[in-house]
Amino acid sequence: QVQLVESGGGLVQAGGSLRLSCAASGRTFNTRAMGWFRQAPEKEREFVAVVNWSGGSTRHANSVKGRFTISRDNAKNMVYLQMNNLKPEDTAVYYCAADLVVSGRRELSTFTYDYGYWGQGTQVTVSS
Repeated sequence: QVQLVESGGGLVQAGGSLRLSCAASGRTFNTRAMGWFRQAPEKEREFVAVVNWSGGSTRHANSVKGRFTISRDNAKNMVYLQMNNLKPEDTAVYYCAADLVVSGRRELSTFTYDYGYWGQGTQVTVSS
């Protein structure tokens, strides 16, 4: 079992920055890929970024490339999402998620159904 708790969300002006953190507990955390997803009201949950189990490989959604960076620190059981140059369309609840597959997949997944453990989410609001 993996338990995840997000933090770091808040209200920020367009062009500003935030760093989201995900604190994980569970013996298998360090063997799973970790992802960030987001969901705006009346919209489906969408992929933001993913990092493999070791932190050596990442993938980011086209909408956030060059602005967001995912990383992890397995020694601290933490996953981060650094968000720079925020835009109003980034407004959403951001969720940390752990992949269902222990030891990782051959390719990093962007699909919600490949993730079996989710945090409660943290709200990010970007004003114009």
